[in-house]
Amino acid sequence: MHTQKPLLPVHVRRLAAWCIVALLVTGVAGVAVWLSVTFKSAVTPVLLALLGTALLGPVHRWLVRMRLNRSLAAGLTCAALVAVVGGAGYIVATALIDNGDQIVASLKDAGKWVADHLGVTTGDGITNIADKSKQLLGKFGAGAAGGLLNGLSLIGTLIATSVLSLLLTFFFLRDADRAPGLAHAIAPRSAPMVEAMARRAFEAVEGFMRGTTLIALIDAVCITAGLLILRIPGAIGLGALVFVGAYIPYLGAFLSGAVAVLVALADRGFVIALWALGVVLAVQVLEGHVLQPAIQSRTVQMHPAMIMVSLAAGASVAGLLGMLLAVPVAAAAFGVIGELRKRYSVEPDADGGSDADGGSDGGSSVSSDSSDSSDRGSGESGGESGPSVPPGPLPDS
Repeated sequence: MHTQKPLLPVHVRRLAAWCIVALLVTGVAGVAVWLSVTFKSAVTPVLLALLGTALLGPVHRWLVRMRLNRSLAAGLTCAALVAVVGGAGYIVATALIDNGDQIVASLKDAGKWVADHLGVTTGDGITNIADKSKQLLGKFGAGAAGGLLNGLSLIGTLIATSVLSLLLTFFFLRDADRAPGLAHAIAPRSAPMVEAMARRAFEAVEGFMRGTTLIALIDAVCITAGLLILRIPGAIGLGALVFVGAYIPYLGAFLSGAVAVLVALADRGFVIALWALGVVLAVQVLEGHVLQPAIQSRTVQMHPAMIMVSLAAGASVAGLLGMLLAVPVAAAAFGVIGELRKRYSVEPDADGGSDADGGSDGGSSVSSDSSDSSDRGSGESGGESGPSVPPGPLPDS
């Protein structure tokens, strides 16, 4: 029987199918982002709590292994988080307040130095940057004073978000053992797949947070030691700023290092600032060539280009908070994709063939039909063994 030839080649059909899948995934992701932005007051504490749970999970599990009650272990872990975050924030704020005037003055001094050595005109050039920045800060301060209620509302929102995130972290830590039961309740038929995807996503976020924290601690210790050797004021606070900024890959380290160099320039002069810049660059080289491959390769693997794209997307959606959450969310997405690939990847059968095309090509479909018919023939025999009859014409009766 003559079979009708397909209208499009098989490769074009595959490309069309992948395009449809990409459009569907993009649409679902766009709707998810829109819903997250619309309900950001509820989504933000949940995401921050998941990050805190991923970071503090090993500590909580260690306390549980020490035969502490799960609620008590979760409470102690959250208390330690409050102490560490509060202490780091206080140190960073104190250091920036103490050295803020010096940083502004250092900008003006740096402008004068560039103007003197490079022959830049001082009319509208670099020397007026500090003055214009002061005027801009004055206008911003007047606007902030005029919008005092908005400022108080923002502070109240930050406090409410922090408290809600802390409470959610406590409950997530305490009830982490109930997550498989939740997966079975949400999707009874596909509970194993849902549980595996959720576990893979959380392991990716946990690995990212653990690796980033270790790298941030090493960076902060090395830069703080270098600043202390150079006798730069506020070295401890600048090291804490480096530690906090390291949770925003690449950009956070650049900004915190720039603040350290500006403080060195304000207090110790141009030569010491160059030494501080050398310390920051050396630590960044150590991070990029030693720490990142050695630590992050064991936790979560993401290409630097993908990290930069994720940061840009997060910044466009939610600003600084989006930059903080972008890379963990991308790591979770890659974990889910990896789990799906592992579950739906095509494995070769016992005969060495593969059903990747689903019988799209004629030869494979014929061979599969013949194998199915032979299997059905062997199955119809009922397992009885007997002499095989060679094919041929039936004898005349």
